[in-house]
This record gives sequence, structure tokens and C-alpha cells, in this order.
Amino acid sequence: MNKKAFIFDLDGVIVDTAKYHFLAWQKLAQELGIEFTPEHNEELKGVSRVRSLDIILELGGVDASQEDKNKWLIQKNEDYLSYLVDIDESEILPGVLPILKYLKDKNQLIALGSASKNARPILEKTGILPLFDAIVDGNDVSNAKPDPEVFLRAAKLLNTTNENAIVFEDSVAGIQAANIANMTSIGIGDAIILHEAQYNFEDFTFIDFDFIDALIN
Repeated sequence: MNKKAFIFDLDGVIVDTAKYHFLAWQKLAQELGIEFTPEHNEELKGVSRVRSLDIILELGGVDASQEDKNKWLIQKNEDYLSYLVDIDESEILPGVLPILKYLKDKNQLIALGSASKNARPILEKTGILPLFDAIVDGNDVSNAKPDPEVFLRAAKLLNTTNENAIVFEDSVAGIQAANIANMTSIGIGDAIILHEAQYNFEDFTFIDFDFIDALIN
């Protein structure tokens, strides 16, 4: 049996915590008198927390000191974490769990490659932390996607080559990072937006075990 490394992004791939990021950013924006819509939120996908705040401040034409920015970043994260207190396995996106368990049964390597600094508590609360052989999150890397650092580090932890790694991503930057790293890229979401991916699925319910077997072999 071949051993491949399957690397998963978190937000929008395994769990839909993106909605909680949106609510936390929207709350902050409202306090600053800035209108922040779901359309604006699209610009924050796969973007670091610091850059996200800058985008929102630019939207409102707000100039701020570094001190204020730091305060707002902490506030946003505290609001976001308060939404996460009650999350459980019901937050796992449809079709993800059967695929993770199938990979485990097939003795494949599984890693998380996410920009989120809250990845570990989210995996714990949803009960799937034990399924992962390695976790690389925003606390472990300094470069944001499309820089492939997060995926390269995951492959290294799993002791595998880039060519043997398969990445599941829902953002353009994530797909680009996987392609730059010479890994197999699988887009989860809109195929038009994620057209640079080697394979595309609307969500995990469209992925069958035959496809996974083909990737392994």
C-alpha cells in the first residue's frame, strides 16, 4: 500500500468557522463606523489577521496608530473565540469526516495546514484532533499563502516528499501555494474561482472513495 500525505486547510475546508470571523470583523467595523458586508468579507479569505484589519480600515478611510490596531486585533480575536466556545462536531462540513476516517483506515498520513492561530482548539472541540498526524498552523509559520511554507512544513513533519502530498483548499492563495510546492491541489468550492486547482469539488460529499484510492495509488 502506498503512503501519501493528505494536507487539509481548516476554515472552509474542514469547518465553516469563516462565518464567525465575519461576525467578529463586522462587529469591530460597526464600532468604527465602517460598513462591512459579506461581499467585503470575500477580500479577507486566506488573508492574515493584520492585513484583514488594514483592508477594513481602508474601506472606511480610517487612519489608526499601531497601538489602536493592536488593541482592535486582540478585540477581534476575543470576539471570534467567544463564538467558538459552543462549537462541536456539528460544525464539521458535510462529507469531511467519512473521508478523514477512510484515510485513517487506509493508513494514510493526515496533516493540517492552516493560517489559523486557533486551529488546535477547533480540532479539539470538534473531536477530530486524534485523526491528524501533524498540525501546522498560524503559530508555526511566518509567511502567508500563496507562500507554500505551511504545506512544506507539514510535508516535512510527515516525512514525505512534496510529490506525495495532496492538498485540500478553498482559497485561491491556498491552491497557488500547493501548486508552487509541486503538490497535488484539490479545490473545495467554486470551480470557476479555484480554476488553478488540479481537481475541483463543490464540497466533500462529491468526493468518493474511488477517487481517494486513485490518489493513493
